[in-house]
Amino acid sequence: MNLVYKFTLEDDYPIPEGGIVCNMKDYRYTFWNPQLKLLPNYMNPKSIDLLMLSLAVYGADRFFLRKNAVDGWKRKIHIHLPVLDINTMIAKKELMQDTLDFLSGDEWELNFRQRDFTSEENDYRDRIENGKNTKISAKRICMFSGGLDSFIGAIDLLEEVEDHIIFVSHYGGGKGVREYQQLLQGELMKEYSISDNNFFSFYAAPPGGQENTMRTRSLMFFCHAIALATCFEGDIDLIVPENGYISLNIPLTYSRLGTSSTRTTHPYYMDLLQKLLHDLGFSIRIKNPYQFKTKGKMLIECKNQEFLLENVSQTMSCSHPDLGRMRGESETKHCGTCLPCVIRRAAIKRAGIDDSTQYYDLNFTSGDTARTNLNSYLLGLQKYDEDKAFLTIQMSGPLTNNIEQYESIYKRGIMEMKSLLDEYDENS
Repeated sequence: MNLVYKFTLEDDYPIPEGGIVCNMKDYRYTFWNPQLKLLPNYMNPKSIDLLMLSLAVYGADRFFLRKNAVDGWKRKIHIHLPVLDINTMIAKKELMQDTLDFLSGDEWELNFRQRDFTSEENDYRDRIENGKNTKISAKRICMFSGGLDSFIGAIDLLEEVEDHIIFVSHYGGGKGVREYQQLLQGELMKEYSISDNNFFSFYAAPPGGQENTMRTRSLMFFCHAIALATCFEGDIDLIVPENGYISLNIPLTYSRLGTSSTRTTHPYYMDLLQKLLHDLGFSIRIKNPYQFKTKGKMLIECKNQEFLLENVSQTMSCSHPDLGRMRGESETKHCGTCLPCVIRRAAIKRAGIDDSTQYYDLNFTSGDTARTNLNSYLLGLQKYDEDKAFLTIQMSGPLTNNIEQYESIYKRGIMEMKSLLDEYDENS
C-alpha cells in the first residue's frame, strides 16, 4: 500500500507501481487560518514536517481498509512525503515508524524527499513575523476534545492559573463533537473571563477516507498542538487530560484486542512521542495529570464542583456521537452502550452525581451491537482476575515503570465499571 503525497503539480516524484497519489490541496484541513497571526513567532519547520506527516498518516489510515489486509487487520503502509528538513526527518525515521507501528497496529514505512515552503506557509510566516497584532503568550497547551476528562482538565488548570494557557481542539466531518466543544468553550470563557483567543480549533478530513478505526487520529490532534507550542519561547507543558484507566486501553476480553483497544494516550505511546519531541529539539513536556486517577476520582476531585455539575451533561464522551443524527434525531446524544459511554456512566455513579446526560440506550436493548457490547463487558468482568492484574495491564503495550500504580488504577477502574454493570448482570 503506497501513498504518495504532493504539494505542487510540478512535483515529478515517480509513483511506485500500484501507488496512489494524494495532492495536499485536496486534503481539507484548517491549520493555516487567520488566528495564527496572534502567535509570537513562526512555528519550527520541523514541527510543520511533523504536522504534515501526521496528516499524511491519518489520510492513509482512513484510505486503506483493514479488511483488505492479509489478516483483516494489520496493514503494510508506505508513505512518500516531501519535507522541509529532510536530514532531521531521515535521522528520526526509525523512531517515527516505531511510534506509528505501536499506535495503529500496522507496519509503517516512511520515505522522505526535500521540498520548499509552500506559498501558503510563506504567507503565514509573513503574517506572524510582520503582524502588528497583540500577541498571545503560553506556558501550557491543553488538549480540549469536548469530553468530560478534557473539561475537568481545563477547569483544574484554570483554577490553578488563568493566564498563559491555550486550548487546542480538533473535529472531523460530523457536528457531534464540534458543537460540544463550542458550547463548553463559551462556558469556560464566562466562568474564567478568558478570551476566545485562548482557543484554537482545527478541522481535518482527508480525501477518500473510508476506514473508521482511525487509530492515528490522536497523533494528528497532538501535532497541531506541537506546532503551536514551537511558536513560544521557553518550556511548554502539553497537557493531555485523560483518566488513567482508559489510557491503559485494556480490553475486557481477548475478542476486543482489535478496533476496541485503541492506544490514543497509552503510556508507552506517550513515552515514544516524548522521546521524538526531545530528539527533534522541542522544549515540550507531555503531561497527563490524571494518569493514576479513575474518571470517577477526577469528577470527585475537580476543583470547581459547582461549575462542573452545571455542565457535566454538556460534555461528549461517546465514541460515535453522530449516530443520533443518522437515526434522524435532531440532537446529538450519547449512545450509552459503547465503552467510553459505560466508563462515563460508571464514573458519574461513583461520584454520586445526578446524571442528566441524554443517552440513547441505558439498558443495552437498542439492538445486536448494544447487547453484544454488554455481553462482552460482563464476560470480561467474570474473567477478571485481580491476582493477575500486573500481567493484564501489559496486554495493550509494555509498561516499564510505575507498575504498582498502573496495576492500582486498573483495579480501581474495573471496580467502577463493575458497580454499574452489576445492575445488568442476571447472574449477579
